[in-house]
Order: sequence, then structure tokens, then C-alpha cells
Amino acid sequence: MPEISRFYGIVIKMYWADHAPPHFHAEYAGAHTTIAIATLAVISGSLPARALGLTIEWATLHQQELRELWGLAESAQPLHTIEPLP
Repeated sequence: MPEISRFYGIVIKMYWADHAPPHFHAEYAGAHTTIAIATLAVISGSLPARALGLTIEWATLHQQELRELWGLAESAQPLHTIEPLP
């Protein structure tokens, strides 16, 4: 699963040809969550509150880029990275 961003110990990944709805995966300190791109709602899993807040903040800033990456991932194209949270 390609890593598309990393910040404050949070790793953001996206699978190629993954199931709907469009989403990304976030990992932090052994915890894992899946977040919908359209709504930024947690689909499954959990992260500590601070890590989840930072992840949602990052995703809000990069929501369009996440949509574009999902399209690339659906067709098994190479994924580029997205700028981390400053």
C-alpha cells in the first residue's frame, strides 16, 4: 500500500484498486483508521483524538488531491505524495 503522506508520526496510505467508497488509511502508534474522502468521516478503526484531529485537518486541506489519487489508484496508476501538515 503506497504511503502518500507522513506528518507528526501519522502515516497516510491508499491501496490500489481498493473497495468503495473512496477512502484513505491513517496509522499512528499502532492504531489504524479508514476515512471517507467525500465526508471525512471515519469508516472503521480509530486513532487517538489528537492524531485523528490532525488527520482530518490535513485531509480537509488536501481533499481534492485525495480524490485525484483515488482515481489513479482505481486504475492502478502510480500515486504521488501529498504535502504533509506543516
